[in-house]
Amino acid sequence: MKALKEQDPEIFSIIEKETTRQNENFELIASENFASRATIEAMGSVLTNKYAEGYPGKRYYGGCEHVDVAEDLARERAKKLFNADYANVQPHSGASANAAIYLVFMQPGDTLLGLDLAHGGHLTHGSPVNFSGIIYHPEFYGVEKDTGRIDMNKVRDKAKKVNPRMISIGASAYTRDFDYQAFRDIADEVGAFLWMDMAHTAGLIAAGELNDPLPVCDVVSTTTHKTLRGPRGGMILVGNDGENKLGVTARKSGRTKNWSEVLDSAVFPGSQGGPLMHVIAAKAVAFGEALEPEFVSYQKQVKANATTMANEFMDRGYNLVSDGTDNHLILVDLRSKGLTGKLAEESLDRAGITVNKNMVPFDTESPFVTSGIRIGSPALTTRGFGENEFKEVVRLIDTVLQKPEDEDVIHSVKTQVKEMCDMFPLYDFATTP
Repeated sequence: MKALKEQDPEIFSIIEKETTRQNENFELIASENFASRATIEAMGSVLTNKYAEGYPGKRYYGGCEHVDVAEDLARERAKKLFNADYANVQPHSGASANAAIYLVFMQPGDTLLGLDLAHGGHLTHGSPVNFSGIIYHPEFYGVEKDTGRIDMNKVRDKAKKVNPRMISIGASAYTRDFDYQAFRDIADEVGAFLWMDMAHTAGLIAAGELNDPLPVCDVVSTTTHKTLRGPRGGMILVGNDGENKLGVTARKSGRTKNWSEVLDSAVFPGSQGGPLMHVIAAKAVAFGEALEPEFVSYQKQVKANATTMANEFMDRGYNLVSDGTDNHLILVDLRSKGLTGKLAEESLDRAGITVNKNMVPFDTESPFVTSGIRIGSPALTTRGFGENEFKEVVRLIDTVLQKPEDEDVIHSVKTQVKEMCDMFPLYDFATTP
């Protein structure tokens, strides 16, 4: 980064400080991870210079012969990783991928049935402040107050009542696996399309650690960071029954194009312009890494570490939504401890422990305060933490939360956090591209 340091020392300094923060803190935000050096190098390459509107072999610009190969590699690796018939790797984000899916499956004013944001759903699944809740008519299912889990009988009842055009699955703060076949049966019963947004759990699904939505759902979207450990971006997939599945979709939607062309055109030109070729190349790198046997071992450890955290918190008297986890995250309800999510996040941050405040189902606080915190295992697992280290992570979190405004306690924990981080080095700034 010599050129950046010389040309723009202000930005260089910001990157240097952020690198230090990542090196010296516990990164426990469930939607974050650490990309490999190879992935970061691809993102920082000259591919950022290339405009490539369109798709490989069908671009609107010349000079795309090399980026075409990169995009083809990304698509083929994604299809192999998820046993898919179709992959579109151009979406700039998970939200962009979701916007394209709405264009294919929905008309303005159509009803979407999705998981309530306040119960762990996602902003783009019908929140009234998001395009998905502004352009379309959102209806919601939730979790049960006593179990923190989705009751599929109530989902069926709601679907029969509101007659949705599409049912969405997926969440940003749901700690249990999904019964895709039960959702499929409900969708078929009411004549709805079925969409899974696996942004949080894609890596676990690819490794066979969670149920697979691709054989069951009409379409699947995901981000490429989080558990997939790639660059920030999005992707759309269709399972290995895609030809039949999307052929039906195209006919139902009144489209005359081939099903894959319908989805492609919803991304470009439907909702985006030129793709980010440097990010697509980085996606290809990450998918290649995910096809290695080590990735399966990593995902198993992600899941084991999350389970260890859940058990340790419950042993220390904390209430967890759904009393545990099937995936990479836990949702801690702090009301029994007399704490808010806002206070917990701020105190932990000063101690070098990064989490995010999060609404819990049936929360009594506002979204700006919340009664809970969301904690994930992917990033520290990437760093090399195992179950023993995560037990220590929980101990340190508990130490802070017992005295969240005691600066001596916070300083002591911050010192211990740095000592642990030094044992598991992440990036060497001097050699980071």
